[in-house]
Amino acid sequence: MTHLGYLLAGWGITLGALGIYAFRLAVRGRALAARVPVERRRWMTAEDDS
Repeated sequence: MTHLGYLLAGWGITLGALGIYAFRLAVRGRALAARVPVERRRWMTAEDDS
């Protein structure tokens, strides 16, 4: 493998791992947010009453 190959592999693995982590974090956050009772939710996630 050339130096460019090692460089691209390193960046690819790093960005791939960060992307997977961000995706799993977002999915877990949404799942946990759904478990919060409606009256305890913040304004951004509460149902609109109007």
